[in-house]
Amino acid sequence: MFSPVSDNTNQPRHDMLLCILTIRYTFMARSGDKTRSSIVSSANSLFYLHGIKATSLDAIAEKAGVTKKTIYYHFQSKDDLVAEYLVSRDQPNINAFKTWFKKENGALPKKIRALFDGIAKAVSHPRWRGCGYQRTVGELANKPGHPAFKAASLHKARVELWLASEFEKNGLSEPNNIARQVTLLLEGTFSAMLIHRDSDYIKQASIAAETIVQSALNTHEAK
Repeated sequence: MFSPVSDNTNQPRHDMLLCILTIRYTFMARSGDKTRSSIVSSANSLFYLHGIKATSLDAIAEKAGVTKKTIYYHFQSKDDLVAEYLVSRDQPNINAFKTWFKKENGALPKKIRALFDGIAKAVSHPRWRGCGYQRTVGELANKPGHPAFKAASLHKARVELWLASEFEKNGLSEPNNIARQVTLLLEGTFSAMLIHRDSDYIKQASIAAETIVQSALNTHEAK
């Protein structure tokens, strides 16, 4: 995704990319007025619980207490609203990851385990329906040009870039590669839990992620 940063770089390249992605999200997530926010909130709830195709604009309008015409005033199409639904989930999800990570006072491998522990608690909620990004792009797999794909890709990229920045702070020599490996384990965890509903998948993914990070840390400390 990006090249390793040299030691004399004052601002890590991945931090700059993260900033750029955040700015792009700001433009995508046009805050607007309370009516628009209400529509997005209602869409967020219904799309997540019932899926994209099963949720009509009429249902969203009813939940938001507006007319269908009002939705079209704020959004050009349902596709536009679907994309913003994913954008609206971006920062809360990343904030949750950061909170779980920072609350763990142990070494880096323990902080990575804390991410999976946080996921374990989140997926135990009776209203959990899987990763909203995975489910949405799965429903739209035959529409690769759909704006939701860009929104999902940007979110996953932001998570990966954040992990890479944390790994670089701890001196790991290949932070980008390690971040991608851990990201793959995170993605696999969400997918496996949606299918199997067996927490052992989270446990095994956590062990694998912790092992990867510990190995990289050992290599760094041995230099």
